[in-house]
Amino acid sequence: METKSVSKLALFFFCISLLIGPEFTQCSVTYDKKALLINGKRRILLSGSIHYPRSTPDMWEDLITKAKDAGLDVIDTYVFWNVHEPSQGVYDFQDRYDIVRFIKTVQKVGLYVHLRIGPYVCSEWNFGGFPVWLKFVPGISFRTDNEPFKVAMQKFTQKIVGMMKNEHLFESQGGPIILSQIENEYGPTEKRLGQAGEAYLKWAAGMAVGLNTGVPWVMCKQDDAPDPVINACNGFYCDTFLPNKPYKPLLWTEAWSGWFTLFGGPQNHRPAQDLAFAVARFIQRGGSLINYYMFHGGTNFGRTAGGPFITTSYDYDAPIDEYGLPREPKYSHLKELHKAIKMCEQALVSSDPTTTTLGSFQEAHVFSSGKGNCAAFLANYDSNSAAKVVFNGMHYNLPPWSISILPDCKNVVFNTAKVGTPTSHSRMLSTTIQPHSWETYGEDVSALEDSSTFTSVGLLEQINVTRDNSDYLWYITSVDISPSESFLRGGEKPTLAMQSRGHAVHVFINGVLSGSAYGSRSNMRIRFSGPVNLNAGTNRIALLSIAVGLPNSGVHFENWNIGVLGPVVLHGLDQRSKDLTWQKWTYKVGLKGESMNIASANGVSSVEWIPASLVTQGQQPLRWYKAYFDAPEVFANIQEYTDKQNAKLAAVNQLSDGTMCPDPG
Repeated sequence: METKSVSKLALFFFCISLLIGPEFTQCSVTYDKKALLINGKRRILLSGSIHYPRSTPDMWEDLITKAKDAGLDVIDTYVFWNVHEPSQGVYDFQDRYDIVRFIKTVQKVGLYVHLRIGPYVCSEWNFGGFPVWLKFVPGISFRTDNEPFKVAMQKFTQKIVGMMKNEHLFESQGGPIILSQIENEYGPTEKRLGQAGEAYLKWAAGMAVGLNTGVPWVMCKQDDAPDPVINACNGFYCDTFLPNKPYKPLLWTEAWSGWFTLFGGPQNHRPAQDLAFAVARFIQRGGSLINYYMFHGGTNFGRTAGGPFITTSYDYDAPIDEYGLPREPKYSHLKELHKAIKMCEQALVSSDPTTTTLGSFQEAHVFSSGKGNCAAFLANYDSNSAAKVVFNGMHYNLPPWSISILPDCKNVVFNTAKVGTPTSHSRMLSTTIQPHSWETYGEDVSALEDSSTFTSVGLLEQINVTRDNSDYLWYITSVDISPSESFLRGGEKPTLAMQSRGHAVHVFINGVLSGSAYGSRSNMRIRFSGPVNLNAGTNRIALLSIAVGLPNSGVHFENWNIGVLGPVVLHGLDQRSKDLTWQKWTYKVGLKGESMNIASANGVSSVEWIPASLVTQGQQPLRWYKAYFDAPEVFANIQEYTDKQNAKLAAVNQLSDGTMCPDPG
């Protein structure tokens, strides 16, 4: 229940830690309507998302250091439940999943952390971050007022919070974590679920606050976030966003720096000028925290990409690219923006903006505390034309769709549309894999039945069978054809018709590929219909269903079906049809190459590989490919590359022992 006293006062999270002797220390992260307060001081905080499982531990310190050099204060990361608890009660916090090491690395570099526990993350991550075993908990229903789900979610959340507390990683304990998030973009789902969604939301907020982390909690895309949880904005622009209570600060938890990439889709790019414009526009309206999603996108290693159709690359057109190199001019342009914002910080946190119209599409937003602190943002919202404006008796030229920042209300130190060309920046230099040629190994589909198969009547849902241990599931059955069938005597071939759901399905008749069909992100429903070659006697039909990445968003996506759904029907058998849907089917999870682990360094020698150049048309269509190449040298900048090339040339020129011939003039 709200009270008048609450609306007049800043909300504070109090936590008292007993130290040696009679001394106490008070929790140092609070908030008011202007900003987060760290150790009692309001802060304008610039943040960037870097997800620990999407890079390697050896990369972490370099990535975080580059983020700090770009002017960031905070590193934001989700916590990925499915990699930490792959089997119920069995935990993994090693290597790329060592979240404690990651956070301590952030602390070592000198930045804060926003820990987005979720534990639902979406994030184009497999199953939205939920472990697949969760789907099979009796009576469970995801992200709603459902006891089995709430029990599992609370247990994992408590485990993560407990780990952080044990390592003294919350700011209230002297650690770097200043914010935590519970749930993720739940607002649209809550609306669709109605009363059950509202009840779950209140429970999740209360559960999180009750963990006593000593730092504020946030919920993004959650207009009705219960007090004291702060609701925050996600999007390309958040300049119209308002918190749901006047005593909460304006936070932007996801400023999208680009977009993810789909198999077969375009490479999405967001201009540095537009991203800078969006950030400056949010700040000029009183925003106090901006998090770039992503600042380093990284890589969806292994089978971690969500679906459908999310690629291995999660580059996201981020300021630091997939390989850990600054993407120019975005990286440097934002770095200059951050410098300008920090020059305005004292004025921004000590006063509310006043807005003055300077023209039809032009405005001035001024922060002045009356104590000598004054900062101004001059905006031109016309996307086609530049504008000349007068502000405080001085003339300013504003490019189209731009904001100029004046830390002293006089001098422009930055304009979002004016990008300076860096004199030196990192880049990827091309290399070649020659003379290392490709080699190939054919997946054997001639003998699928073995000790790992089982038989059932009817078509089974794919994830119920694979438990997401593989993206591939074989559906195998047979059909008997009598020698008298008309198509064997020169008639038209029979047609196999079927429906599936996922990425693709391949149809094999007696070990020979008869055809394939593919889904899409907009329509995962796959329909196959094509002629098939059947012989007199028993014919084996093998359908290979492929689902690369489970759904990561949607209401009750745990109930979505994947795989061959039926009906599976043969048409044209002497003017009749044969429904195969409910006959006996044999199931085999995965490919032979997977079971032999040939994708790993230890498994490549377990099969006989042949040069790809020797593979002829018409051979087995399911093939594995491998190649070795020398990793290219990595240079921090062009100057380093030039210096090394010059050193090589100088070494060559110094050879005067007759082994080198002078260049004839």
